[in-house]
Amino acid sequence: MGRTAQLPARRVTPSLRERAAEVLWANWTGTSTVPSRQLYPHQWSWDSAFIAIGLRHLSPLRAQLELETLLAAQWGDGRVPHIVFNPSVPLDAYFPSPDFWRSTTAGRAAGAPGAVQTSGIVQPPVHALAAWLVHRSDPGLSRARSFLARAHPRLAAWHHYLLHRRNAGGAGLACVVHPWEQGMDNSPCWDAPLSRVTPADPAAYRRADLDHGAPEDRPTDLDYGRYVRLAADYRDRRYADGAGEFAVEDPSFNALLAASEYALARIEAELGLHDASDQREARAQALTRTLVERLWDPAEGLFFCRDLRSGGLVPERGVGGLVPLILPALPRPVAAALVRTACGPHFGLGGRALLVPSYDLTASAFDPRRYWRGPAWFNTNWLLERGLRLHGERARADGLRRALLDVAGESGFAEYVDPFTGRGCGARGFGWSAALALDLLLADPAGRDEEPHGRPAAVPAVAVPGTG
Repeated sequence: MGRTAQLPARRVTPSLRERAAEVLWANWTGTSTVPSRQLYPHQWSWDSAFIAIGLRHLSPLRAQLELETLLAAQWGDGRVPHIVFNPSVPLDAYFPSPDFWRSTTAGRAAGAPGAVQTSGIVQPPVHALAAWLVHRSDPGLSRARSFLARAHPRLAAWHHYLLHRRNAGGAGLACVVHPWEQGMDNSPCWDAPLSRVTPADPAAYRRADLDHGAPEDRPTDLDYGRYVRLAADYRDRRYADGAGEFAVEDPSFNALLAASEYALARIEAELGLHDASDQREARAQALTRTLVERLWDPAEGLFFCRDLRSGGLVPERGVGGLVPLILPALPRPVAAALVRTACGPHFGLGGRALLVPSYDLTASAFDPRRYWRGPAWFNTNWLLERGLRLHGERARADGLRRALLDVAGESGFAEYVDPFTGRGCGARGFGWSAALALDLLLADPAGRDEEPHGRPAAVPAVAVPGTG
């Protein structure tokens, strides 16, 4: 009998879903997901919220554990720290490391946990939104594990901390006390407020991020020195709020707080806390009104940061100024103006840019490679896709969704990308890039009517100052 010819095995290219899942499994530690094994080897706060949103499509249980691990490190005053450190990771793998923050000693008066080391600053409050979406992915499992019942007190305390301890401007908006808290670390929006800060001595620390990232992609040494100085001063004040050189009301941070207030209202309704739910929704609408009153510039068609030390708006066009589009009670003229600005020369949506950049394309400080000074990020574009869809811009939302999925796959789920070419920068196999691509791929856009913010028509619109 003759030998049967052996045909070469057919090579099957993994699907985008499979590749995104591989990233999330590779970054999973057993209780949480690191953003990047090399560059960011611990648990980051808003990363975990975005990661849970994508992870819910693969394993609702792991998505619940992701958020539970983070919330277990909450401080007694309600703050959710921006980093939860993994004790098995060497101290020199990331800076600032636990021995810089000294949370268990310097944070004792603010109620830092004694069993785990954390940072002392916070990040944007996406967590209630993530918790609600995770619950909806498998309500039976969520109820069986009392996921929302256990998360609710921690989420409520977190929002209380931001709304009361961080209301430095007295108008009702939360302020950030460090650029890392807003999440867009070296945005030009911070250049003026940071100029007051004397940099730390560069000989006093070593930047571990440059071991894994190209210097031209990362914040400059001058910026980093100022970040270290601000963090050290905050630590030396025992993490007491209200006395630092940097205090900024940011539109993106507060829009995410309002969006999570809507989500927390849904959580409270699910738990039968209907009076609390009604009050929570009213607070979300009040936050939206204050955001428009304090940070909206109708002449520019954009929200701007307010520097609480100088008192004025910071005249820099960052992508954070577009993020309030996620809010349903945004006045129609404001929402329409934001869409025009997003599609105009400064951000290039649907035009010269593949994805919306982190900073004004026309500004002299724009840099398509350097961190938050121009590159496009997946989380901000994911938020804008939601905002466009919420306000009836379906065609633009569909176009942005397609571009996000294309760029995610082509870039290897890069940390951030050149907004013109989609070329990846920073880490590859980045946690939230994979998770949010997975969410866009698998979530039904029509089902977003059931998400925490409802539809604009379901919420009374707020008035725009000066329009009658």
